[in-house]
Amino acid sequence: MRYFLILFFSLIFCNFCYCAKNTDSLLRELKSELAKKNRYDNKKEVRIQALKLSATKIPANQLQELYSIYTKLYEEYKVYQFDSAYIYNQKIERISKTQNDKSKYYDSKIKQGFILLSAGMFKECFECLNQIDTKFLTDSVKIEYYSLKSRSYSDLADYNNNINFTPYDNALAIKYLDSALKICKSNSYQQLMLSGNKQIIIQELQHPSIYLTNLLTNFPITDHQRAMAATGLSFFYNKPSNINEKLFWLEVGVINDVRSSTKETLAAFKLGEELFKEGKVNDAYILVEQALDDAQYYGARLRKLKIAAVLPVIAAAKNINTENEKNRLQIYLLSIIAIALLIVAISFIVFIQLKRLKVKEGIIEQKNIQLSKINDQLSEDAHIKEEYIGYFFNNISGYISKLEKLKRNIERKITTKKYDDILITINEINIKKERENLFYTFDHVFLKIFPNFIVEFNSLFKKEDQIWPKDNEVLNTDLRIFALKRLGIDENQSIANILEYSVSTIYVYKMRIKAKALVQGELFDQKIMSIKSIDVSNKLL
Repeated sequence: MRYFLILFFSLIFCNFCYCAKNTDSLLRELKSELAKKNRYDNKKEVRIQALKLSATKIPANQLQELYSIYTKLYEEYKVYQFDSAYIYNQKIERISKTQNDKSKYYDSKIKQGFILLSAGMFKECFECLNQIDTKFLTDSVKIEYYSLKSRSYSDLADYNNNINFTPYDNALAIKYLDSALKICKSNSYQQLMLSGNKQIIIQELQHPSIYLTNLLTNFPITDHQRAMAATGLSFFYNKPSNINEKLFWLEVGVINDVRSSTKETLAAFKLGEELFKEGKVNDAYILVEQALDDAQYYGARLRKLKIAAVLPVIAAAKNINTENEKNRLQIYLLSIIAIALLIVAISFIVFIQLKRLKVKEGIIEQKNIQLSKINDQLSEDAHIKEEYIGYFFNNISGYISKLEKLKRNIERKITTKKYDDILITINEINIKKERENLFYTFDHVFLKIFPNFIVEFNSLFKKEDQIWPKDNEVLNTDLRIFALKRLGIDENQSIANILEYSVSTIYVYKMRIKAKALVQGELFDQKIMSIKSIDVSNKLL
């Protein structure tokens, strides 16, 4: 027992922390479930229609099967709709009379008493229950009977709410509850539920009910049973400091009432009242209106009267809140309009300034683009010059060395008067080969600077007109002419001197090649000049 109490109070403490954090999130879940209310009701209607269809297929003389189907239909309707539950209970009662079965007959009276009480018809309920002879009831039905009588007197005490009548009604409620508890099996659903209800009636509310807590945490109960247990547990949190826990369990009750399509319910009304006290008027209105819809659908007369007394107060508060909210929105709207006009004025001024600035930025951007192009060109020119200066210094240095050797050789032969050998030495100089070496070196240096020159040059021609070097060539004459042009040597005379051709020959070469190009005139020359050296290409990438 000691360990159970430790576990119980630990559970209560953890539950306190949990409830405090999750009341708002559970309320959001509750609203979500209310939005799906029709879906749950439709599922119930499908079950009811299936049972009704089954009833139509049973012959009228098959009383036991009809009794079973009508009982199932009553169970579907008993917390869903009073009128239909009453009709099917009447059918159950007629069958029990036909069979002359006292046990079934009194069971039908208990069922009738339940729905009469749920509808708020106290007089009719007591008249019905007073007809029952308990000696014909089984223990399980007796539990149901005593529980119902206890609830009848308890509800009557709550309805009377009078110092002269309420104590008497509560005493009878406890008396019948004790009778039911004597028959209940230990630690059964009935025993725990009734024990929790007894605590509520005798106002033993100082600590949360261990019976209802045990029921909610350790028993596989239905949605409807969970709703009743959670609603009952909410009565134990009646202090202002426990409002979060109270709201939590009422929300659990409403959620499970919605899921089980229970219309004869107390949780939605109680939750609406508590939310109204907490100042959550809109949420309170939703819940109380929901409770009224359920009461009207079920046919709970007394419940409708109670709700009707509260709903106008909540509706009035909601209207006041709505009006206040409307006034606040108007103030916000006027403030926003004023701010918007100010922003528009400032924006117009800024727009004018930005427009002027944009014009200046456009000019600056154009200048920057021009400077960038000039910088690229200077960078490229500098790169070309660096490569070719090095190349020419190297070549000139070689030629100077050769001339120096030749000069010394000739001087030595003149000194020794070997004049014939001088002619032989001069004839050893091969001008053609030297020129070929010059071209070979030029070609390699050029392609080192412009490695994509041949590919980009040929992209300006159709495939059949493209010019590619042979296997033993680096550049051919056609390519070399335009390679010199890419280096800035555009004069036909200069190109003719370098390549050792006539000016007219160079002119013919150029015209013949340009005539086959995909682009003509100056555009072709621009394309040639736009071929980038390797360093400039890398910088742009």
